[in-house]
Amino acid sequence: MPSILTPLIAVFGIMLLGFIVQKLKVLPHDTDFTINEYVYYVAFPAILFIALAETDIHEILQWGFIFAFGLAMIATYFITVVISSIFDKKQPALAAIRGLSTSFGNTAFIGIPLMMMLYPGNNHAITAAAIASLLSVTMFAFALVSMELALNKTQKSHPALIMLNALIKNPIVIGCLLGVIASALTIPVPESISMMFRLIGNTSSPCALFAIGMVLAKAMHGGTEPEVVRHNIVIEMSVLNVLKLVIHPLLAYWLLTYFEVEQQLLVMGVILAALPTAASVYLLAQRYQTYALSSAKCILISTIATFISLPIIEKLLSSFA
Repeated sequence: MPSILTPLIAVFGIMLLGFIVQKLKVLPHDTDFTINEYVYYVAFPAILFIALAETDIHEILQWGFIFAFGLAMIATYFITVVISSIFDKKQPALAAIRGLSTSFGNTAFIGIPLMMMLYPGNNHAITAAAIASLLSVTMFAFALVSMELALNKTQKSHPALIMLNALIKNPIVIGCLLGVIASALTIPVPESISMMFRLIGNTSSPCALFAIGMVLAKAMHGGTEPEVVRHNIVIEMSVLNVLKLVIHPLLAYWLLTYFEVEQQLLVMGVILAALPTAASVYLLAQRYQTYALSSAKCILISTIATFISLPIIEKLLSSFA
């Protein structure tokens, strides 16, 4: 694995370019939305499908990795919710957004490109990112249910149905599921089709990163919600980012070690757990008019801080190897 600093500079360079282009208004205002839709509905499902379809099913079903990564996310989420509930009582929606901010890393829009750069041509890296993305989507769906129950008192749908609906309509879930089915049934993918999917999938990395930069630039203007001025905002942002960038990867490392996951997969899992908060958290907060501006700040700070934290984590991981 090459030094993480090299691909990290490339990752943040593309994001910075998107940020600058959005600020300078070089492209139409909704360009980020169009790019996001393309990446989310076309490019990501394509690369995830073909990577999983061409990987042996026994290599995909890494149960130790799945349980460890999932439990690390769940533990981080509920630790954050408990802390939030102590300081802001009777605000479950706020607690849910904060919990998502510390547990829902950018495993898709940053994780997949980063894994592809760190491990070029390695299907295991994309598989790890796919598993992490699937678990992240599930965490997002759970938080969505929590928001609905907290803010929509007239909600008639059963929480399980809300969560299931969010999952079955997710293109990342669909792409992964089809890839796993193709792998399990050993369905051969014609070389021309495989090449087509990989060419489409390879566009996901630069497009996703560029779009994140644009989204962050727009997010800095804040949502339409009246943001409450908090005098302890520095402490709040610090706690959330420590939970996301330190506690989450530490829990992932401990659990991956406990489940005796092989070394390379362990390193991948810790790096994926140490990624910054996903931009989707801001979109959810804006949709429900809850914690939108603060979540945008949290995403920006965690994204910048990752430039320092990830090389440190890589150094620590190499020393323990």
